[in-house]
Amino acid sequence: MELGWGPDEEAFRAELAAFLDANAPPEALGHDFAQDEGDGGIPQWARDWQARLFDSGWLVPGYPPELGGRDATPAQSLIYMEELAMRGLPRALHFPGYAIVAPSLLEFGSDEQQALVPAALRGDTVWCIGMSEPGAGSDLASLSTRAVLDGDTFIVNGQKVWTSYAMWAQMCFCYVRTDPNAAKHKGISVLIIDMDTDGIDIRPLRHLSGNAEFAEVFFEDVEVPVTNVVGDVNDGWRITMGSLAHERGGLWVQGVSGLEHALGDLVKLAKATGRDTDPVVRRKLAEAYVTVHSLRALGYKGFSSFAQGSSAPEHSYLKLATSEQGKALYELGVEIAGGPAIVTDNDWAPGSGRWMRSFFTSFASTIAGGSSEIQRNIIAERILGLPRG
Repeated sequence: MELGWGPDEEAFRAELAAFLDANAPPEALGHDFAQDEGDGGIPQWARDWQARLFDSGWLVPGYPPELGGRDATPAQSLIYMEELAMRGLPRALHFPGYAIVAPSLLEFGSDEQQALVPAALRGDTVWCIGMSEPGAGSDLASLSTRAVLDGDTFIVNGQKVWTSYAMWAQMCFCYVRTDPNAAKHKGISVLIIDMDTDGIDIRPLRHLSGNAEFAEVFFEDVEVPVTNVVGDVNDGWRITMGSLAHERGGLWVQGVSGLEHALGDLVKLAKATGRDTDPVVRRKLAEAYVTVHSLRALGYKGFSSFAQGSSAPEHSYLKLATSEQGKALYELGVEIAGGPAIVTDNDWAPGSGRWMRSFFTSFASTIAGGSSEIQRNIIAERILGLPRG
């Protein structure tokens, strides 16, 4: 039996491919995003590209045209994500607006809040997500940033950490504790906070690769109108779960495609360095090949369930598996490249520093969007039905 897409899906792919061939920004093609310093904000070409996708109905194909889409079917949306991942093209260099904020506001927001969605999708408004805290990273229910109601205003005090794009964001989708006496999961609310509000202090954080797209954000007596609550007060945990589901629903395609690209480059590296005859290297590459292709098959299985309205536990596993496998592949790249792997001077060793940079960055992937430790607990308890330890 041969599996394949139908004529409608193939026509959709052809139309998408023609658009990308004609419009994809040259700055993004073949770009090593792990090499970016991350200190210069969001480049203009990326802003223009996101806006062009929105205006042309190719930003979120499953949305209606007024929201940057074309009412695509789930299968067409999957083809879209595959095509972009295969080409290494990002939709945007800042994901919170289109991937988390927009779908969350469409599902839970008031009419006034939903009016913010087009700008979030198009990239006209840059958003950051206020989730992680020094004492509440993977365990979001332990967050302690407080929002105390004072008349028609919430007074916010606390700290967020690992806040992507906070240095450039105009708005923050911020998770705060509004009822300290309720159970951990039940006293959380979501506030929309203008980042220009008095009392906000943003301090960039630099990680192993040298990038500084993260920041600590401190709130000191920050005043937020009560109308900026998303959904109901103390119902933020439900929005949290929705936000993470929106983020993870399509991430497996990008994650698996990234592994496939890395694996292909590893084979080229092994041949270029003469390590392709090393039986240990050959075995590791073969094992990686089997694993990566198995993950793609698993992704299709989960997507089939997701498209039919069922839960897709495969997505939780894929988040864990792609993060850990990516780390292993980039470590193998460092091993194969040898000494030149630590050299970032392309004139001396072209492309060699890519593996060390990617290896450093891969550690962040095992934390962002749900750490590997938390994912293992979720899989054990919610999917396998194992008792809590």
